[in-house]
Amino acid sequence: MSIVLTEFAIRRLFPVKPKRNTIQDCSAADFERHLNEVAPLKVLDGYAPFCKLHVHRNWTSTRCLTVPISDQNRHLLCSDYEARTDQELPVLVRWFEGVEPPVANYLIVILYDREQLAKEHTEIEADWGVVGCMYTAEPEETPMAPITMLRNALGVEEGGSGVPLDREAYARSAAFWRENANWRG
Repeated sequence: MSIVLTEFAIRRLFPVKPKRNTIQDCSAADFERHLNEVAPLKVLDGYAPFCKLHVHRNWTSTRCLTVPISDQNRHLLCSDYEARTDQELPVLVRWFEGVEPPVANYLIVILYDREQLAKEHTEIEADWGVVGCMYTAEPEETPMAPITMLRNALGVEEGGSGVPLDREAYARSAAFWRENANWRG
């Protein structure tokens, strides 16, 4: 099984101007090489048949992506309308500024198979393409954000995958994200 980083993932995980909430101490090429040379601790099913999650021990200093919301940090929450690409519609997002999350114990790599990526106008030579990565304390998936589920249900034309909305998964996601937020540094 071969894995490559998609351009979408490279822009988000390894931006030209590095950010504290992206992958640290590792180049995109080294990250891709590690994924192809080191077997994951476990493989989880993703939200659709074309999606797999590879759980790896964190070999970098990358910090957890989410922080629990508390009375002590609620005042640090920010929000804005943002799009991940020029082709997507902006959606409401929120995040912390001024928090210091712990170093993640796990990197959970989100993979799409070649056929799905082709449907989304991304051609790859490998079997699987990286579309994202979660940085977590536990070796379990962080629920997909509700807005990402909605975008996916809208279809490929709107930056999604065309997977219909699952009401139960959406409810679990909303419950998690009501109590947690991403951070930026």
